[in-house]
Amino acid sequence: MNPNYATIVKHDIDKLFTTSFIKPIEEANWLSPVVVVLKKNGKLKICVEFKKLNVAIKKYMYMLPFIDEVINIIAGHEVYTFKDGFSGYH
Repeated sequence: MNPNYATIVKHDIDKLFTTSFIKPIEEANWLSPVVVVLKKNGKLKICVEFKKLNVAIKKYMYMLPFIDEVINIIAGHEVYTFKDGFSGYH
């Protein structure tokens, strides 16, 4: 990694530790690499690539319905109207 990028990444990770947003762990079944991206304004943005995480996660057998299907099923019912469903969804 570029030494200039490494100092920025270390600073941002230290900030995440001090705010308790992230915590150290002893062992991990998977690791996701950190990707440093140059933004249009010249600043650096730190991103996490979750491809390895997605491979490690067990897939759920039953797909969730699309929100359009759910709204079509509940629309017109006296208790649960479209507006209530939309505001409850968000």
